[in-house]
Amino acid sequence: MNRRIAMGFIVAMVLIGSGFTISFYSYIRYGDDTKQVRHTYEVIQVLNNILSLVKDVETSSRGYTITNDVTYLEPYRAALRLLPSEINKLRNLTNDNRVQIRRRFLLEKLIKDKLAITKSRLTTKLLDPKSLVINKESKHRMDLLRTHVALMVETEQTLMDVRNRQADRSFRNTLIIIAALSLLTFLTLVVLYRLLEQELAHRQQTEDQLRAYDTQLRGQIRQLEASNEELERFAFVASHDLQEPLRKIQSFANLITDRYGNLFDPDSMLFMGKISNSAERMSKLIKDLLNFSRISSHRENFEPVSLSDIVQRILDDQELRIKGLDVQLEVSSLPVIEGIASQMDHLFNNLISNALKFVRPDVQPLLRIDVQAIDGESYAGLIPGRNYFEITIEDNGIGFEEKYLDHIFKVFQRLHGKSAFEGTGIGLAICKRVVMYHHGYITARSQPNEGTTFVVVLPESQSQQQYDRPTSETYSYPAG
Repeated sequence: MNRRIAMGFIVAMVLIGSGFTISFYSYIRYGDDTKQVRHTYEVIQVLNNILSLVKDVETSSRGYTITNDVTYLEPYRAALRLLPSEINKLRNLTNDNRVQIRRRFLLEKLIKDKLAITKSRLTTKLLDPKSLVINKESKHRMDLLRTHVALMVETEQTLMDVRNRQADRSFRNTLIIIAALSLLTFLTLVVLYRLLEQELAHRQQTEDQLRAYDTQLRGQIRQLEASNEELERFAFVASHDLQEPLRKIQSFANLITDRYGNLFDPDSMLFMGKISNSAERMSKLIKDLLNFSRISSHRENFEPVSLSDIVQRILDDQELRIKGLDVQLEVSSLPVIEGIASQMDHLFNNLISNALKFVRPDVQPLLRIDVQAIDGESYAGLIPGRNYFEITIEDNGIGFEEKYLDHIFKVFQRLHGKSAFEGTGIGLAICKRVVMYHHGYITARSQPNEGTTFVVVLPESQSQQQYDRPTSETYSYPAG
């Protein structure tokens, strides 16, 4: 719709511009035609003036010959003064017409001959026998001159008729073109009006629909808030009421083992051990689930967090385990970011624990933590132009096949049996939720028996971040 409206405006502007251009051209053309008509009028006027002056010469000379009165020569002398200028005007006016140029040459010769015979008449007396011959010749030359001027005037009148018709045609064509373009412009504007009306109606409908969606969304938000309250109450129950029976199971199992262990056979002791271990594992599972749910349900303010202090505290807590495994540590200085300290503690604690857990037999474990500053355009889903830190946690453990990359970040997804490695299958899901809550990115690179490198990308600052980014479990993590 927007493209059609834009195209309609372009067409309207082209029509208006074309109408203006054609009108301007037609106006100039009409002006040229009118100028040619005036030019023809001027040629006819000059020819009539020349003929009138020659007539003055003829009349004046005849009057003088009859009366011998010099006062009759005044028109003759005036004509002799004016004829050169009129002939010169005729030359200038007929330079664009070859036919009239040839005729003008003949006219000048006829005028010259006429003036010559008139001069002879003035020097001849009335009773002189030559006078009759001269008068007869003068009359003949005057007739020739009249005929020639009439021919030139007729030619100019023919040109004037042609030019008048051409001027009328140009004016008529101009009116037709302007009317046609005006009609087309009007129709285009009508179509544009209809398109704009439809677009406004569509936008109004869309706005009404968005309002309905907003109302629906607000209702769903209220439902979610109520659901979150119920989940928080459930979390409270899970943290207290559900763990209380587990603690009693563990306590009584330990008491039975301590008091009556000497009365049990090996199978009974094995069964009591399984009860204690299952209760302990259930307690740990509940705690991990609570940690997982609290990440998104407990809103805390972002504050400056030193990742170096977080990682160092975790390494200090794991000191005995690190020394027992003889782990080779390589830890770079980590930056200070805006975040939530408790969540950063969960994140790096789970990643470091995984690196210390999935070690290869007879291979000295390696734990390397490195960092580099990057731009948001380096990873899909981040904001280009923003400053991020890419933190890598690398180990040389058992690794995994990258086709399972999407599964390891889901709740309760394990790649190994419970008996092979301890854990609840929630740790990496917690890592994913922490990173997403901080508007970052997490992925991993790994090959079996070649170790694993977890890549965590966190923004330096949480200001102007896209807080409405998706935080559901459908977030994908491409390999590499």
